[in-house]
Amino acid sequence: MTAAPIDLYSESHLFVAAIRVHEHLHGVPPTLDEISRMLNFSGEKAGFVSRRLAELGVVEAVVQGSFGARFFIRDHRKLEEIPRGETGPRLEEEVKKFQDLQKAITRRVESIQAEQAGKKKNLFAEMEKKLKEEIEKKTKAQP
Repeated sequence: MTAAPIDLYSESHLFVAAIRVHEHLHGVPPTLDEISRMLNFSGEKAGFVSRRLAELGVVEAVVQGSFGARFFIRDHRKLEEIPRGETGPRLEEEVKKFQDLQKAITRRVESIQAEQAGKKKNLFAEMEKKLKEEIEKKTKAQP
């Protein structure tokens, strides 16, 4: 059963509640992956909500060694500053920006790979030319 889309205000309350429940059950703050699994959010959606809450000062992500970032509640009262009814368009914009960035990175990687292939080809051509010159020198030097 798929739930109807809810606004950022409600998702933010769920996000903070997930942090509290996870801390209660496991005794440690959750990672973003644990929160997204608990709330059945996609990775992109959980990332979007976490960034918005971090911007507002509601939560804080602290990196703890090799365990990754764990989320702490800084000031839950700031949840009330989030406008009610703010839904999908903002999330869709964030996802679109992310996808555009990924496409730009892919294009850049492809251009670098093409440039490297050209350099490699030129290097081999130059090495082959020098090798032929060496062979010719040795052939002329032998009577």
